Amino acid sequence: MPFEGSDQPMLSRGAFVGRMLRHIGIAMILIVGGLAVGMAGYRWIAGFSWMDSFLNASMILTSMGPVDHVATDGAKLFAGCYALFSGLVFVTASGVVVAPLLHRVLHRFHIEVDDPSQKS
Repeated sequence: MPFEGSDQPMLSRGAFVGRMLRHIGIAMILIVGGLAVGMAGYRWIAGFSWMDSFLNASMILTSMGPVDHVATDGAKLFAGCYALFSGLVFVTASGVVVAPLLHRVLHRFHIEVDDPSQKS
């Protein structure tokens, strides 16, 4: 999904809304995928129920921290790695959503004014 260059006109509002919706969709896919990884790990490595796995994975993915204590070394290793992974998922998903907004603001600053009366 390449963005328009500085020599191209600004994207229309409708097209921009479509771009934002696509980027939000991509971010949601990243978040749901990260949540699925966490749930699977907590279920099969830590031995939690599916509901407890969802709770712990969603709390770590949103940077709130774990809810339940993990007992085994394997589960502790998974929980630590999942916490690091979750941080990257959160930052990446945030960047995917913010990128079109930031690009639009920066693109607006670079548009040349065609009307000579508006040049300063």
